[in-house]
Parts: sequence; structure tokens; C-alpha cells
Amino acid sequence: MTELGLTPSQTVGPYLSIGLPWPDGPEVVAPGTPGAVRLAGTVFDGTGAVVPDALIETWQADPAGAFGPETGFRGFGRCPTDDAGDWAILTLKPGIVPDRGGRPQAPHIDVSVLARGLLHRVVTRIYFADEAEANAADPVLATVPEHRRSTLVAVAAPGGYRFDIRLQGDHETVFFAI
Repeated sequence: MTELGLTPSQTVGPYLSIGLPWPDGPEVVAPGTPGAVRLAGTVFDGTGAVVPDALIETWQADPAGAFGPETGFRGFGRCPTDDAGDWAILTLKPGIVPDRGGRPQAPHIDVSVLARGLLHRVVTRIYFADEAEANAADPVLATVPEHRRSTLVAVAAPGGYRFDIRLQGDHETVFFAI
């Protein structure tokens, strides 16, 4: 009897876009919702090439800083990247939420990225450049070396904010071990 070696690990994709997205996944709120903002960006690999088959998932509090179905706010979005590596969600800017110790966290959106070549999803956060005071006091952002914090901050763009995700290389987005 011949003994076979181990089967290599399977990475995410390239077929993750089959069955995972749904038509209103990128719309956390309906178009025309008062206060809605467009959060958009591009996913890049370690060489700087766009990733045309990634999937971005977002999870966030409502503008009052609350979670859960009783708020009437879904808080969850899912958007595949297009051929240019671009993604976008329509949402409301989240409010301040307490951490487990009750300390206020700056408005932020939690993000998971799934893409070919990744064995597991990677997780990051999106903070907002126009929340400088809250960002300076955020207990999670404070754990990130100061020179890397900008990789977690969305900047103002027409109709909302821009947040590019770099999976590796120069200016790699900070990812968290959870």
C-alpha cells in the first residue's frame, strides 16, 4: 500500500463570488436614505495589482452607536470587487460605541476581506478622517503604531469616503488577529 502525502491547504476563491453576494448586499441602507454615505475603495495585492475577485463584508453600529435588529438598521453589507478591484457600500456613518470595558470607541466600521490566495479572511477597521478627536482617544486605534494608523482611516470623497485595502506590500492595511 502506498502512503500519500498531505493535500495542500485550499485558499479562498476564485469562486467565492458565486452564491455569496446578493442584490442589495452593498446597500446597508436604501438609496435616498437621509444621511447615507458611499464608502468605496479598491483592493490591491502585494504587487500593487488590483484584486478583481475579492469580497468585502462590513459590520457596523447605527448612527446612535447601537447594534441589533431592534434598531431597524441592518448594519451588514457585502460587496464583491469588480474587474477594476473596486467595491462600494451605501451606509450611514456609525456612532460612537463602547468597548467591553465601557470606554468609547471612535466611529468605525468592521471589515472582513476574502480573496484568492488567502487561507482565511483578514479583518480590519475603517475609521473616519473627520473624527480626529474621537480617533485620538480610540483604545483599539491606540494599539496600532502611529505610522501605520493612516491605513485604517477613510478620507472624504464625493458623496462619502474612500478606503483602499492593500493586502500586502507598501502601505499594507493593518489587519487584526481575532
